[in-house]
Order: sequence, then structure tokens, then C-alpha cells
Amino acid sequence: MSDKPGNQTPNTPDVSETKLRGMKVDELRKEAREEHIAGASDMHKEELVKAVAKARQEDHDGGRKEGSRSGSGNSGRATSGKSGSGKEGRDEPGNQTPNTPDVSETELRGMKVDELRKEAREDHISGASNMRKEELVKEVAKARQEGAGGGGDRKEDPEDLGAGPDGGKVRYGDDSSKSLKYSQEITSTEEEPEREGRSLATTHHEVIRQWAEERGGVPATVEGTEHGDHLGVLRIDFRDRDANLREVSWEEWFKTFDDRRLNFIYQEERTDGNQSTFFRLENPNREDA
Repeated sequence: MSDKPGNQTPNTPDVSETKLRGMKVDELRKEAREEHIAGASDMHKEELVKAVAKARQEDHDGGRKEGSRSGSGNSGRATSGKSGSGKEGRDEPGNQTPNTPDVSETELRGMKVDELRKEAREDHISGASNMRKEELVKEVAKARQEGAGGGGDRKEDPEDLGAGPDGGKVRYGDDSSKSLKYSQEITSTEEEPEREGRSLATTHHEVIRQWAEERGGVPATVEGTEHGDHLGVLRIDFRDRDANLREVSWEEWFKTFDDRRLNFIYQEERTDGNQSTFFRLENPNREDA
């Protein structure tokens, strides 16, 4: 089956699996992560091809220009079932979200998923990273209308956007390590390593959270190192390492991380291209954090 040219995934007429098979596994995994496909890190190439093809087709179906669709409902997805009129909210051009007269959902559907997610994050829409395209369209349309209806020009607060109080920038000091000095600085979730095995450094909350969660990690502290109500030594628990780790909330973890002015030094991939779980925490004024 996988040796045949062209597309072999049912209901994905516009997606070429042959082209996807020509991509490297790392490239497929990267696209799978961008599409928020669960378990992508553990998939083999053929599984990645199928999953990415399916996600691309779903995005394609959601983003088609409404004028090119026929009234018969052949949109590639099942409608909610009003069989008589053939009308379905998402198949009609223009705006279908109540109370959003100045917002065009058709225009939003013409945007890429990554663009919609970026705007959703900027509008502080919770759970945007797990939404599919149509959900993003509805939420972004609603947020745009709320902004037009009296919210005014909102100034983005870097901390609200997950950047942290330093805007995601690395903290330097007299005792900054060589590892930090030679690391690539990452200040947003859109940035990528320059090469496999590259040492990276950040203080960006969302970058750290995404990195940990992609690897099944949770925020933790080392039992017995607490100071009263304050967390002790910070760690990321990958659930199969140290029994002395106690899971805490990301809110607690990041508060302590920022209070101690720490840097997060890490790798996305090892030099062999496999996913890495290496990280260390460093205080620039005291190398051992």
C-alpha cells in the first residue's frame, strides 16, 4: 500500500502522500507538532505520513473559499444535518457568528492555522493550541468583535502572552556559564534551533511549557528542599526518573523560576536527530541553580 504513488488516504484528494513520504522523519514530526497531533514523537514514518495528510486535508477543507463550494453540501465534511435547505453556517460566505457584524469569518478561514493560533494567543484565548481550525475561526471572530466593541487598542502584556517578565530574553550575570554564552537564545515559540543538537536558552514560559509537555514532562520540585512555603530545587519530571520529585503547578514553578531569575538551557534534538530531554537551570549570578 505504501509503495503506490500518489495519495492512498481516503477522503484526502488534495493531499499527496507520495510528497510527504519524500520528507525526512524530523520534518514530518515538526509539521505534526505544529498541527498538534498527539503522540507524534513516538510515531513511525508511515504513521506520520497518514496523520499529517489527514491534518492537512482538514485544514484545507476548513480554509476553502466559500464561493467555490456548491450548494449541494459537497464540502468534504459532514454537515450537521439540515437536509432540506442545504444551508450550514460554515458553508455560507461572510459572517456566521451572532453579534459579530464587523467580523468576516470567511476572511479568517482564508488564514493558515498557525496564523489563527498566533492571533488567538495574542487575544489571550485559552486552549488555542489544541483547537482545530473552525474552533479558532469562531473564537478569533468573537475576540475581534469584543475588541471592536469597546475594548480599544489593547497593549500586549508579555507576561500574559507567556513570555515572562523579561520578555523571554536570557538573563546574564557575572557567573553566566559558557553553556549559556554559546547557546542560541529563544524568545518565542516561533523560533527554531539553527541545527540538530544546538544548545538553546530561554526564559519564555510557553517555550518551556511546550518543550516539557511534548516530552511528557510536568513541573516538579525536589522533595525535602523546600523553604517554608517556597518551592525547593526546580525540575521537570518525565515520570520515569526520580521518585523524590513532587509535581507542582506551572504557575508555582514559573513564579519560583522568575523570582530566582533562572535561565532554562536545553536541547530540542540530540545531534543524531532524536528528541532530547536534556535541560539545566542556571542563575547568572550563581552558576549552580
